[in-house]
Amino acid sequence: MIAIIRGLLASLGVLVAWPAAADLTATIERVKPSIVMVGIYNRLGAPQFNLRGTGFAVGDGRTIATNAHVIADLNLNEGNSLTVRAATPLDKARQATVLSVDKAHDLALLRIEGGALPPLTLRDSDSVREGAAVAFTGFPIGGALGFSPVTHRGIIAAITPIAIPGGNAQQLKENLIRQLKDGGFNIFQLDATAYPGNSGGPMFDPETGEVIGIINMVFVKGSKEAALSQPSGISYAIPANFLRALLGN
Repeated sequence: MIAIIRGLLASLGVLVAWPAAADLTATIERVKPSIVMVGIYNRLGAPQFNLRGTGFAVGDGRTIATNAHVIADLNLNEGNSLTVRAATPLDKARQATVLSVDKAHDLALLRIEGGALPPLTLRDSDSVREGAAVAFTGFPIGGALGFSPVTHRGIIAAITPIAIPGGNAQQLKENLIRQLKDGGFNIFQLDATAYPGNSGGPMFDPETGEVIGIINMVFVKGSKEAALSQPSGISYAIPANFLRALLGN
């Protein structure tokens, strides 16, 4: 089937350098132990754990990177606690604290208790070019598929400004106006489908496992429910260099 797809693409003059299946398989095995669920834990809740998004270990292995919107508007009273849980192997819930937040680039760093997780390496994202093959791992659809990390792959379809004005002023939301005032920045547009729950997960080189971006949003046609029933196939990722800056690298 892959050979047929490649042949069709070649006939259309489209060249896609997909990584060998064996390369991606080995990379996923290396990456998965670094991937965590980020959510709210309540011992008396039903369910006890409410998944908010994905994160991954960086730095010394006790620092977790995720999206700022994943930890926004948390209700941490009445027995709720910000919690991180590794899934490969399945780990106990670990309490987390917020180290720093970069709302402009939708990034956050958390600090976890306990032993270190294997950290992922961050690549210089300025070296990434359109057409590059990528993969990303996370917990799509809010854990509805279970608490096992799921990997998707695609390509960098475009490197484009995150703040694109709409047809009129009413289409400009407050956060986009703020980003335009701040000068905006370039973001990776992917030819790949991410879902709610993938937010905060690493987008990485399928051959090396180096992180080149952080999944942060998907283009939705219509309502939020349409992201599940009618996925657009267009997702976005924040370039890893913004995370490197937040880490002080």
